[in-house]
Amino acid sequence: MNIQNAQLDVDSWIKEHGVRYFNELTNMAQLTEEVGEVARIIARRYGEQSEKESDKNKDLGEELADVVFVVLCLANQTGVNLQEAFDKKMDLKSKRDHDRHHNNEKLK
Repeated sequence: MNIQNAQLDVDSWIKEHGVRYFNELTNMAQLTEEVGEVARIIARRYGEQSEKESDKNKDLGEELADVVFVVLCLANQTGVNLQEAFDKKMDLKSKRDHDRHHNNEKLK
C-alpha cells in the first residue's frame, strides 16, 4: 500500500459516499474510539484479560483498518502528506534508534 494513494482513495470515497469529512475534532474522537476497539481485542486475545464470547468474532485486521482510515482522513483534512511524513519518520528512526535497540540489554 502506498500511503499517498491511500490518501487519494480515502478522499475519493469521502466525496462519493461520505458527503464530506467530519470535522477534525469529531475525527479525533472517532480515532480514539477505533484505537479503543483495537486495544480491547489485543488486551483480551493476547493479554491477560479473558475474551468475552461476543468479542471472539471481532476482526483485528478490520479494526486496525478503521484506525488507518481515520488517520488518513485527518491527514487529508489537515493538509498532511502522510507518505512524506512517514518516509521522514522512518529515516529518522533508522538513524536514531539502530544502535540504541541493538545495545539494549532488555531486548536480548
